[in-house]
Amino acid sequence: VLDFVNRQSGRDDCSVIGAGMRSSAAWAAFANGVLAHSLDFDDTHLPSVLHPSACVVPAALAVGQSRGSTGAEVLDAIAVGIETTVRIGMAGYDLETGNSTFFEHGQHATSICGTIGAAVAGAMLNGLDVDGIVSTIAIASSMGSGILEGNRMGGTVKRVHCGWAAHAGVVAADLARSGITGPPTVLEGRFGFFQAFLHGRFDPTAITSGLGTDWEVPGVFFKPYPANHFTHAAADAIIALRREGLEPNDVERIRVGVAGPTVRTIGQPIDGKRRPANGYQAQFSGPYVVAAALLGGGGLGLSLADFSDDLVHDRTRLELMDKVDIEADPRCDEVYPHQFPAVVDVTTTSGARLSHSVLANRGGPLNPLTAEELLVKFTFNAGGHLDGSAVDAVISRCNALSSSPDVGSLLESIERGRRPTRAQKVHST
Repeated sequence: VLDFVNRQSGRDDCSVIGAGMRSSAAWAAFANGVLAHSLDFDDTHLPSVLHPSACVVPAALAVGQSRGSTGAEVLDAIAVGIETTVRIGMAGYDLETGNSTFFEHGQHATSICGTIGAAVAGAMLNGLDVDGIVSTIAIASSMGSGILEGNRMGGTVKRVHCGWAAHAGVVAADLARSGITGPPTVLEGRFGFFQAFLHGRFDPTAITSGLGTDWEVPGVFFKPYPANHFTHAAADAIIALRREGLEPNDVERIRVGVAGPTVRTIGQPIDGKRRPANGYQAQFSGPYVVAAALLGGGGLGLSLADFSDDLVHDRTRLELMDKVDIEADPRCDEVYPHQFPAVVDVTTTSGARLSHSVLANRGGPLNPLTAEELLVKFTFNAGGHLDGSAVDAVISRCNALSSSPDVGSLLESIERGRRPTRAQKVHST
């Protein structure tokens, strides 16, 4: 432990992306993990129902930058870290309840499983052998945490979850590098991870079946909209109806049918979901996302600008939210959690009934975003912080990452292209 602590002192060799500052690997991973998850625009894996990249990528970038890793080494570590994360999450899915047991216990599977995935990525980049990686998993299993009540009742703590997971993963890998060890049965043992978190109810085959041959990573869903993923299919359906001619003034009532386990997150308590206090709460509000999609948004249909603190008080949005009901639908339960589907039924002021079903989320393997759409998402987000040439340079470096001799060059290119903040401009003046 003293060896580990000694290595942390005075280190500032890792980038905090977009912030114009540096820190140690662990704290850079923390900051970047918070930034990655705080906009609720990060990817999702199904059926594990978690967001792997916001935990694993910041950890891999930080350790890779501090260790001088190549782009290929970092990509390998990210792939294995994500695979680890989602397979542990899949093992916690309960067929009887039709939901993740982590969620049933109020636990944020993303930050709990993501800690282990981030740690595996860090261990690989630290050059640890098999025993070292096993110990890293064992150490990280004592460090993951996250409570989900903020999804229902507000607060900003959930934004921090992926940051802590990335931070803990980096620390766990570094502790293993220093010689701290752990039990090889940490996951399945009598007092192991699955007993502690899931009371022993887990599917070991979700971890071991096809491991190293059949990869889950290609099944990760990219989000087109910056909102809780449970709301996306409803947005897809409303956007489709709007393109067919539905106008906000036409709406008498909108019923949004979703999978039963998701109602608690985006539809309860319904009075609160119809009156989000700020833009962040709006990202977890089914009624708000439906209203915003019907009014039309930016980016790929809804952008970050559509979830501002001012817009949640917009009269038109408030009136539309009062007309939206979120309910469990058996058709959606049949495909959840392999998709987050929605069946939207609209009653118009003229008495007509319109319906649209989305059973395969946009951005997933069955309805993927094109390469051009992914670039739209990236440039829309990065354009506010990097100048145009810098955005192009980052895209180019990302596309060539597998042949890059040093991942640090990618992170440094982001810092060089960063637009100065208003405070920095004043200071410079």
